[in-house]
Amino acid sequence: MNKVIESLSLFFPCFNEQDNIGPLIRSALAVVPEITDDFELIIVNDGSRDNTSAVAAELANEFPQVRVIEHAVNSGYGVALQSGFRAATKQWVFYTDGDGQFDMNELKDIIPLAQKYDIVTCYRKDRQDNIVRKLNGWAWCKLVNLLFGLGLRDIDCAFKLYRREMFDNMELVSRGALIDTEVLARAKKAGYSMVQYGVCHYPRRFGSPTGGNIKVILKAFGELFKLRKVIG
Repeated sequence: MNKVIESLSLFFPCFNEQDNIGPLIRSALAVVPEITDDFELIIVNDGSRDNTSAVAAELANEFPQVRVIEHAVNSGYGVALQSGFRAATKQWVFYTDGDGQFDMNELKDIIPLAQKYDIVTCYRKDRQDNIVRKLNGWAWCKLVNLLFGLGLRDIDCAFKLYRREMFDNMELVSRGALIDTEVLARAKKAGYSMVQYGVCHYPRRFGSPTGGNIKVILKAFGELFKLRKVIG
């Protein structure tokens, strides 16, 4: 494929992903050289209680393109993403979760869209989650689109590409599940262009998801209406 971007930062927020992060990093390293010669991979370990920290350190030792950001305690998904955005140094920044539920080869499909858009926000074509998580996601998207006029199919799909410079002047406050909504809403208000693209979603092979925690969901709803007042 034609290398249409100069450089790329990729980061992977992780919480208890000791069995998933290694295959994911190796998959990324197999794909990214086809996209650009100038890249970095960042593992954001958000206070994992399993062996994620040791696995991440081994990966950084093995591959010079990999570095690790360690949170001493689990601080929340929003904090993990903020760390990744701040740490990124390249022209474009991509992230996907450390659970390995996406195919890194599909990154090659969305990169050409960077020629026309500032943001590529993907949606899961066949979401591989239980019915409760699917219903929660559907209701959340409906509400977010109503409040912010985003018109997106899948707000929280963890397969996104951003022009990195947009984060230079973007003050993010969300510490939890609201982070995707905040970034996209602030980007829209600032005039950045975005496009949607469908990608495949796969069942989690190892570990357990944490995003469906009722406390996380209720907190996100509470923060949502505060954000609406701030962004307008």
